[in-house]
Amino acid sequence: MKALEGKIALVTGASKGIGAAIAMTFAAAGARVVVNYRQDEAGAADVVTDIRALGSDAIAVQADIAREADVVRLFARSQAELGAPDIVVNNAGIFHHGDFTTLSVADMQQQLSVNLLGTLLVCQQAAKHFPSRGGCIINLSALNSQRSMPGSVLWSATKGAIDTLTQGLARELGPRNIRVNALAPGIILTEGLLAAKKMHPALRAQLIAATPLGRFGLPEDVAQVALFLASEESAYVTGERVLIAGGV
Repeated sequence: MKALEGKIALVTGASKGIGAAIAMTFAAAGARVVVNYRQDEAGAADVVTDIRALGSDAIAVQADIAREADVVRLFARSQAELGAPDIVVNNAGIFHHGDFTTLSVADMQQQLSVNLLGTLLVCQQAAKHFPSRGGCIINLSALNSQRSMPGSVLWSATKGAIDTLTQGLARELGPRNIRVNALAPGIILTEGLLAAKKMHPALRAQLIAATPLGRFGLPEDVAQVALFLASEESAYVTGERVLIAGGV
C-alpha cells in the first residue's frame, strides 16, 4: 500500500516550484490532490495532467489565499469534488528582495497578507474541514526565519511568524489528532529569484561553497520531507521546524 493511499491533499501555490513537486510526490504516494493557484492557470493544469498520468486524481482551483472568501471557496470545491482534505500544505508565498527602508506600505501589506494572513486563513479552514480522525498541516517556513539577512527582513519576519504559528497550532490542535509541522528550506532551485540561471556566477559559487553538501536544493528534496511529515511514518511528530538546507 502506498504511503498516502486514500488520502486527499490540498497544496496551495502548487502550479510550479516546491508546491508542484509536493503535489506530484503526494500523488505518486497515492493521494488525490487539490492543486491551488492564484494566477498560473496553465501551470496548474499541467500539474493536474501529470498527476492523472500517474494514475491518481486531481483538480485545479483558483484562489487568492489572502482573501477569506477565496479560501472558503477553495475548501468548498475540495469537499464537493474530492472530499474533505486529510493533508493541507501552506506553500503559497510571495517574496520581494530589497532594502527595508525602501519598502512601501503596499509592499509590506502584500507580503503580510499572502505569507501570514493567507496561511492563517488556510489553517483555520483546514481545522474546520478535517475529518474526525484528524489531519496534517505542513507550513512552509524558511532557513531565514531564524537567520534574517539584509534584503529579506520583511519576508523573514513573516516566516518567523509561521514558526510561531506552527508551534502554537500543534499544541492547540493536537488533542484533535491534527499534526502541524513546518518545512524550512534553504536555497532551492525553483523558477524564483534564486534560480541558478538568474544568479551571478560568483554568488552561485560562494553560496555552494558555504553549503556542506556542495549543491543547492531541488524542489523534490523538499517534497520528500513533506511526504514523510504527511504520512503515518511521522505519526508522533508535531510542532517541529524541519530544516532542509544541505547542512547550512
